[in-house]
Amino acid sequence: MPLEIRELLIKTSISNESDEQKASPSAVQDGSSNATDAIVAACLEQVLAILKEKQER
Repeated sequence: MPLEIRELLIKTSISNESDEQKASPSAVQDGSSNATDAIVAACLEQVLAILKEKQER
């Protein structure tokens, strides 16, 4: 059964702050960049697995 979307809302927030100003000093010192990369990679793998399952159906 097809799914019809009648309304799509997209909200965004735009600011003039640079990314360096937003990052907390403790996050930069802890080397959280590697942890963030690992989390993003794990999420990407899960999303790709879900998409692959949906294509097989």
